[in-house]
Amino acid sequence: MNASIKEYIVSINSAIEKENFGEQPRELYEPIRYIMSLGGKRMRPLLTMLAYQLYHPEPKDIIPAAVSVEVFHNFTLMHDDIMDNAPLRRGKETVHEKWNSPVAILSGDVMLVKAYQQLIEYCPTDKLKVILEKFNQCAIEVCEGQQIDMNFEEEDVVHEKEYINMIRLKTAVLLGFSLEFGGILAMDNVADQALLYQMGVNAGIGFQLMDDLLDVYADQDKFGKQVGGDIIANKKTYLLIKAKELAQGENKVELNDWLQKEEFDKNEKVIAVRKIYDELKIKELTERKMNEYFEKAFQNLSDLEASNDKKEIIKEFFTYLINREQ
Repeated sequence: MNASIKEYIVSINSAIEKENFGEQPRELYEPIRYIMSLGGKRMRPLLTMLAYQLYHPEPKDIIPAAVSVEVFHNFTLMHDDIMDNAPLRRGKETVHEKWNSPVAILSGDVMLVKAYQQLIEYCPTDKLKVILEKFNQCAIEVCEGQQIDMNFEEEDVVHEKEYINMIRLKTAVLLGFSLEFGGILAMDNVADQALLYQMGVNAGIGFQLMDDLLDVYADQDKFGKQVGGDIIANKKTYLLIKAKELAQGENKVELNDWLQKEEFDKNEKVIAVRKIYDELKIKELTERKMNEYFEKAFQNLSDLEASNDKKEIIKEFFTYLINREQ
């Protein structure tokens, strides 16, 4: 990873550690400090800084503003974990498990307000209105994506276009906003700001498709969670959607049988469904679709009116993430 990027991440983590989210009541603020301390790639504030450095020599100047995006992201994770009844987040107890769901809901609410406070405090007054408008639209779309994802659980058939739209909303638009945010803070070129947003959306869709793929095909020793978890849960990922679309004959019968079983051996199910995916070449189809979106993101980057040296840092970062996960 580029030395500058490592330095940015250290600076972001340092700023988060120093952040005073509040003290009393302790039960309200401890969960916020807890979830913010669990780490992660800090991709969203990092993207804000990487966009800013395309046009401005001092990206560390905007760290307090960039941290607002990370606070918002972790707010969504805290509430998503409640909805998903997830026991773990980054290998540690989720907030609702460590405390309880009412505490997690209320602490999450405060995190959303804190994100707004940081935006208001650290964004230039002349740019604040447009930033808040775009942030609001992004926040609404993230919620829309989460609801659509939950709706999918009740639907027998989900089409590819519907799924791509869901991950665009649930995951990718926040990466788009993070990059666009850095561009807005750095300059007034509306065309480049739009390209930054589109780059984030395209990369975000690519990364979610990669996550779908890794859940089925990753090396268990490197993955950090159970390989095949999506298969076990019948989660409507891109892979399952394409398999249901393409399966015929025995494959179709066997796939539907596994999807309907309520009691089964988890490893047996993962092996059997993966075999069906292999026969239908689902891995290759997913890789092709994933790479389409990465290529679009790199084209967006190429089209920016910024120096190639500065663009190279972003290209290296995306390439690092793509190669690290595969």
